[in-house]
Amino acid sequence: MEIPSILIVGGDSQAGTYILRIRLTEGTTLQFGRFKKGKLISLPAGDYTYVGSALSVKGATSLARRLIRHATRSGDKPPHAIREKMIDQFAECGLGSGNLLLRQGKTLYWNVDFLLDLQSAELINILAIRSAERLENKIAKRLEQNPYTNIIERGLGANDVPGATHLLHIRTNDMWWASFTDDAMTVLIETP
Repeated sequence: MEIPSILIVGGDSQAGTYILRIRLTEGTTLQFGRFKKGKLISLPAGDYTYVGSALSVKGATSLARRLIRHATRSGDKPPHAIREKMIDQFAECGLGSGNLLLRQGKTLYWNVDFLLDLQSAELINILAIRSAERLENKIAKRLEQNPYTNIIERGLGANDVPGATHLLHIRTNDMWWASFTDDAMTVLIETP
């Protein structure tokens, strides 16, 4: 079974929730900006998942622009390989409009930015759920409870949700991603 690198589901909203799958090819120790006063956090090589949302219908905080931002690195570093495919697929399904690339260079802001900026980190899968509903916390909670995920550090990637985390380490193979995207779809269906 081939797993699509980009899966876009839901209605026609320009807002939504997304799940990223990030592959770290070598272990590292990383500061996630000012998170926990710049604490160094150990990250083993492997796959990670991050849940976020972009709930504006236009501008920098729309779903398409947020995802393109995540697939862009700072400075003159090359973008993630998936970025060009994202731009094409978003155009095909009407997600975003115009030039989706950042107008100015990328500034590292969110916790996940620091991981995605590494040359050894590659964004390999995206699930975008087009919906004005805030599904981020429900999906992140399911991820935290999944037996194949590890919490890296409480609060990481979820500064707005005390005690939660939206960036987790995955301890399994590609089939996990396929089954988890099905689980995420269940959250969408269950949401009134």
